[in-house]
Amino acid sequence: MSREILFCTLNTHKIDMDKLLGGQIGLEDFIFAHVKGVKKEVDVLKSEDSLGLTITDNGAGYAFIKRIKDGSVIDRVKVISVGDHIEGINGKNIVGIRHYEVAKMLKDLEISQTFTLKLIEPMKAFEMIEPRSKGGKLADGNISSGRETLRLRSKGPATVEQMPSELEEKAIKKVDDLLEAYMGIRDIELAATMVEAGREKKNPDELAVAFDETLGDFGFPDEFVFDVWGAIGDVKQGRF
Repeated sequence: MSREILFCTLNTHKIDMDKLLGGQIGLEDFIFAHVKGVKKEVDVLKSEDSLGLTITDNGAGYAFIKRIKDGSVIDRVKVISVGDHIEGINGKNIVGIRHYEVAKMLKDLEISQTFTLKLIEPMKAFEMIEPRSKGGKLADGNISSGRETLRLRSKGPATVEQMPSELEEKAIKKVDDLLEAYMGIRDIELAATMVEAGREKKNPDELAVAFDETLGDFGFPDEFVFDVWGAIGDVKQGRF
């Protein structure tokens, strides 16, 4: 009997949410599919403002638990695990809702109230298997530079593009850290879009305008925009 795929990881068979397949695939990457396993309904008492979990998604409407902070509210609920897909909150199906919206829904829940999470955990298998070593040649026999990326788009064909420079990668990492601090999410694609938007900007006001034009649905607060501007500036000036 076939099983429905829950998510895919790059270059590892393990449930490693840092390797979650989103919108980019390196030309030498291996893809491992993780299928749906046990369904769980868990009641959680929100005893603190922060639940202690970081949420990500695969860009296709599936939100996952990426990280659980030690000693946190969620950490104390032992049946909740990294890699679990959050399918519903208090009876509401949230498939198709982006992870930052899911994070906001959880943050807005009242303290001292119990809420219900509907989760699907991935099947756990092949834990002793390690991926085979990656070759350095492409299908046409050319040697890859290791800096190309296959970008998948919801509209239009896939394209091969150059990956960000080393400095841009550092800026993207810093912005991704800010996203986690402010919104409880990690999203490399979103962070890369923000760094790209700020590439030629001269001040935080220009950056804020660019965010409104390209990412207006997020409604980022001013202090977040200033912190992003500072992170990008630090990397440009070599302060990282």
